[in-house]
Order: sequence, then structure tokens, then C-alpha cells
Amino acid sequence: MRIRRILAAVFATAALAGLGLTSAATATATAGSVTPASVTPGECTDGGGTIDRSTPVLPTCRGGMYDGQTVD
Repeated sequence: MRIRRILAAVFATAALAGLGLTSAATATATAGSVTPASVTPGECTDGGGTIDRSTPVLPTCRGGMYDGQTVD
């Protein structure tokens, strides 16, 4: 009888810990997929892009991870 209670507690703890890890991974994946409104010149070049200064209003990142984003 005592072993059953201990095993039930162990399984419940493992299940709750698994839910915590799953929701943390989901939150991280969701936060990582948001693209910023503008990037810094360093972020543009580190992401594999080049800075296009020929655009009329603000420089734009061309190519790479931040393609089409304005550069501050």
C-alpha cells in the first residue's frame, strides 16, 4: 500500500515537471519567432545581410535573417 502511494507521487511529480518543461519550450519557441520592427547594423550583418542605404526613408537590411527590416 505504501509503495503504491510513493509510486503515485513519483509519477505525479514527473508529469508536472514534464508539463513545466513543455510550456517553457513553447514559450521560448514563440518568443524566438517574433521579428523586430527594426534592427541594428550589427544584427543585420550578423544575420547574414547587408545594409542598403539607397532606400528613401531609412536604410534597409537586404538578405539574410532580417531581410526587408529597417536599420536603426
